[in-house]
Amino acid sequence: MTNSTSRPPLWSRDFIMTTLANLFLFISFQMLIPTLPPYIEKMGGDNFMVGLVIGIFTLFALLVRPFAGKATNDFGRKPVLIAGLILFTLSVTGYYWMSTFFLVLLLRIPHGIGWGMTTTSFGTIIADIIPPQRRGEGMGYYGLSSTLAMALSPLFGIWLMNELGFGYVFFISTLLAVISIFLSFFIKEHRPEALLEKTKKESFLQAIVEKTALFPTLLALLLGFTYSGIVTFITLFGVERNITNVGWFFFANAAMVMIIRSLSGKVFDRKGHQWVLLPGAFFTIAGLILLSFTSGTMGLVFAAIFYGVGFGMIQPALQAWVINRVPPHKRGVATGTFFSGFDLGIGLGSIVLGLLARFTGYGMMYLLSSLLMVVYLVIYVGYLVRSKKGYLIR
Repeated sequence: MTNSTSRPPLWSRDFIMTTLANLFLFISFQMLIPTLPPYIEKMGGDNFMVGLVIGIFTLFALLVRPFAGKATNDFGRKPVLIAGLILFTLSVTGYYWMSTFFLVLLLRIPHGIGWGMTTTSFGTIIADIIPPQRRGEGMGYYGLSSTLAMALSPLFGIWLMNELGFGYVFFISTLLAVISIFLSFFIKEHRPEALLEKTKKESFLQAIVEKTALFPTLLALLLGFTYSGIVTFITLFGVERNITNVGWFFFANAAMVMIIRSLSGKVFDRKGHQWVLLPGAFFTIAGLILLSFTSGTMGLVFAAIFYGVGFGMIQPALQAWVINRVPPHKRGVATGTFFSGFDLGIGLGSIVLGLLARFTGYGMMYLLSSLLMVVYLVIYVGYLVRSKKGYLIR
C-alpha cells in the first residue's frame, strides 16, 4: 500500500558512482566541443574541415558501438568501460602534440572508438542498475550528469581557450577523464543472470544489432542530425552573427534539459512514450527555427530554451524505450544499437550541414535542419496510428 513497495529505491551507491563517473567523462568531452572548431581554424581549416573532424570521430564511435555492446555481454560491462576510458584519455592528451589538421583527423579515430566504448558501457551499466519500474525517471536523473556537463563545460572550455590557450584545455580535459577512470573502478556490475545462458543460435548480425531497438534508434538518428548542427557549428554561427559568447546557448540549453529530464521521465513511466516524444518534437522544431533568425545573445538563449526542452524530453525517453523493448540480456547490444543511430545522425549531420552552410550560411542551415524533426513527427505519428492502443510498449 505504500510507495516503498511499488517504487523500489533508485539512488543506490552504484547508481551514484556511475552517474558521477559519467559526469566527469562528459565534462572532459564537452569542453572540446566549442574549442576544437577554432583549433582547426587556427590550423587553416574551413567549416568543411571542422565538419570532417566531427564526422570522423562520430563515424568510428558508431562503428565500434555494436561490437562494444556485444563485448559487454561477452567480457563484462566494466572491462569494456575501463578500456574505453583509457583510450579516450590517451587521445585527449594527444591533441596537445598534434600540429596539423591531418594529425588531428587521425587522432579522432581512437578518440571516437574510446568514446563509443565508454558511452555504450555506461549506458548498459546504468540500465542494469535502474529498477524497471523507474526506468524513465532513472534515465532522466542519470542523464542530468551529461546535461550538467553540457551546461558548464562549453563556457569553461571557451574561457580556458581565450585566457590560457588550447594547451590548458587539453590538460584539464585529460585530468577530468582520469578522474572518471578512478571512479569507474568502484562501480559494481549488475549483469542479468540471463547472460549466463548464452544463445548459440544467434547470427553474428543478431549479436551486434538489436532489431527491436531499430525504430527508436531511427528517431534518435533524426534528433542527432539536428544536434550535430548545434555542437559542430554554434561557435562559428556566433561569429557569423557577431554574438560574442555562444557558450550561453549551451548553458541555457542544458539548464532546460536538466529541468525537464526528471519531469518527463516520470511522465514516461506513468503514461507512455507518446506523451513525451510528441511534444518534445514540437519544442525542438521551434528551437531550431528561432535559432535560425537569432541575431543577439537574448535570441540565442530563447532558442536554446526551446531546443533544450525538446532534446531533454526526447533523448532519455528514446533510450528508456529501447531498454523497455528488449530482454535484460540484450541491453548491451540494444544500447550499442541506439547510440550508433544517434552517432550516425551526428556524423552525417556534421558533414552534410557543413556543406550546406557553405552555400546558405548557418542561419538557413538551422532552418532547413528543422525539417528533419518534421520527418520525425510523420514517422512517429504513423507508428502510433498503426498500433492498436496508440503505443506498442511503454
